Amino acid sequence: MDDGNPILSIHDQGAGGNGNVLKEICDPSGALIRLSGFQLGDPTLSVLDIWGAEYQESNALLVRSTDTNILKGIAWRERCPVSFVGSITGDGKIRLEDNRQSEDELKTKRPKTTISYPVDLDLKLFLGEMPQKVYNLKRGVRLCKPIALPDGLALREALERVLRLPSVASKRYLVNKVDRSVSGLVAQQQCVGPLHTPLADVAVVALSHLDTVGAATAIGEQPIKILVDPCAGARMSVGEALTNLVFAQISELRDVKCSGNWMWPAKLSKEEAHLYEACAAMCDVMQDLGVAVDGGKDSLSMSARLGKEVIMSPGSLVVSTYAPCPDIRATVTPDLKCRGGRGVLLHVPLCPGKYRLGGSALAQCYNQIGDASPDLESADLFVRAFGVTQNLVKGKLLVSGHDISDGGLVTCLLEMAFAGNCSIDVDLTSIEGVSLMELLFSEELGWVLEVEPKNLEIVLELYRKSHVPCTHLGYSFNCRGDAEILVKVDGQVLLQECTSQLRSIWEATSFQLERFQSNHQCIEQEEESLRTRKAPKYHLSSTFDPVHIMERIIPSENLKPKVAAIREEGSNGDREMVAALHMVGFEVWDVTMQDLCSSESFSLDEFRGIVFVGGFSYSDVLGLAKGLGGHDEVQLASMPGV
Repeated sequence: MDDGNPILSIHDQGAGGNGNVLKEICDPSGALIRLSGFQLGDPTLSVLDIWGAEYQESNALLVRSTDTNILKGIAWRERCPVSFVGSITGDGKIRLEDNRQSEDELKTKRPKTTISYPVDLDLKLFLGEMPQKVYNLKRGVRLCKPIALPDGLALREALERVLRLPSVASKRYLVNKVDRSVSGLVAQQQCVGPLHTPLADVAVVALSHLDTVGAATAIGEQPIKILVDPCAGARMSVGEALTNLVFAQISELRDVKCSGNWMWPAKLSKEEAHLYEACAAMCDVMQDLGVAVDGGKDSLSMSARLGKEVIMSPGSLVVSTYAPCPDIRATVTPDLKCRGGRGVLLHVPLCPGKYRLGGSALAQCYNQIGDASPDLESADLFVRAFGVTQNLVKGKLLVSGHDISDGGLVTCLLEMAFAGNCSIDVDLTSIEGVSLMELLFSEELGWVLEVEPKNLEIVLELYRKSHVPCTHLGYSFNCRGDAEILVKVDGQVLLQECTSQLRSIWEATSFQLERFQSNHQCIEQEEESLRTRKAPKYHLSSTFDPVHIMERIIPSENLKPKVAAIREEGSNGDREMVAALHMVGFEVWDVTMQDLCSSESFSLDEFRGIVFVGGFSYSDVLGLAKGLGGHDEVQLASMPGV
């Protein structure tokens, strides 16, 4: 509604209920809140229930008094209850007026005789001048031991354990259970590549159905590294979120905003100090990077007593980043594509020279966490590397890209091969003082990139100019037979195996979890087919032009057929339907069942067609799915003139 929007301010209700959200939205002016204004499902609720109950899915709004009828009309049409519960006073106080009639007054129809004010306080006592609580933090020492891996540990044995670890393994059992396209605005969902492998680093959504601008979002979390070092773990969580986000084109790094979600047993001894240190480390690194937190949530009672034992959850931080995306088509995905038959693989380390295994998937697989965690040590290098990589994304010079996270460099390379169903030939250089396991499984921040051979020198030069390290790892390629993984160090072959065999190990944990919740026969069929599945052979005709077809069918604005898209509470897909009809030349009207049932002046006579949109399985109130499913034959009637 642009300037006609009746909403001046909006705030979601959470902890503290009405007593929190209403006083915050009226700060600092103050307000008078009337209990009689609330719509109650239970009229026996006490003042305390109404004021303090933390029921969810409600919002507090500030609306001009002259615009209340607009909001009432919208709420009526959408069947969304709205209560006008008070007014701004300007006296800096929050007052709760109990002007409800008693049961006796209601029975005898006597007027309200007394009005009470259960809450009558200055807002500044709540939000401005509340005394600060003093914490006496006792810093503890994490008793972490150096990692001691078995003697003679072979790469194949270690790799199989890491690929089966739930935090590393395929998330297909989760991704396959959700609708990944609701709204029709999802430009990059969880799955990538010819086999729809759940490996996407970043999510991208369009702003509308008719444009290519939108928003990108990515997350980072490093709970095991926080066990080793809370400060390093917090910085790594921020780093992981940004190394994921970099593969979508965003406006600028300084436009990135973050949501910080903390889960911590903060009430236990010494954990308060660890939480404070982690939070301070996160704030410092964000300031250095130029990004900011603009929201979040915390759960700080993550412990429980069982008899004499106290069981606590390890502290963790989830950083969700989001930023404007000028071009949703510029996203780079992790699946190798081997354009022209071969690609070049590059490694961009963001903490060069460091190969720490603390908090790694490999350490966890051997029941350890280590004593030295990877860290984001140079914000300046990170910003420069982020900027160069963004320029490569914008310039379409990257074919594929994936961040190094859980599982380390070797897992990153394998996942890219799994998703693209391609072969890789990688030859790493050994480093004095760095073991093979550290070289391959260290989870230091960085990227693996695939570029076309013709663009290799351009990419290397751009990183070189910005003083960002970038090394050549090897090649990706398509082969006529089965795809193959070849990993060498100083020319010596350490791993040579079919891509499909290693991918089956990576997928095995997902299918095993799936067996607890689905039909075993179906799972076995899918698991077997995935081993031999190839990319589908299809292509879009170069002569297909939807704009040209639309203009050919409907050459004039005056000839656009008028159609109504009918929706109801619980239906979905209405906006996609409206956009689809609009794009092929219809004049589309959004019509609710409330419009049809409640307005005597509204008629469908002027429309040339109607569309009933569908709904979710248990909310298809229009019965579209039942209607189609209940008939052996569906008749299509033509509309004259269309």
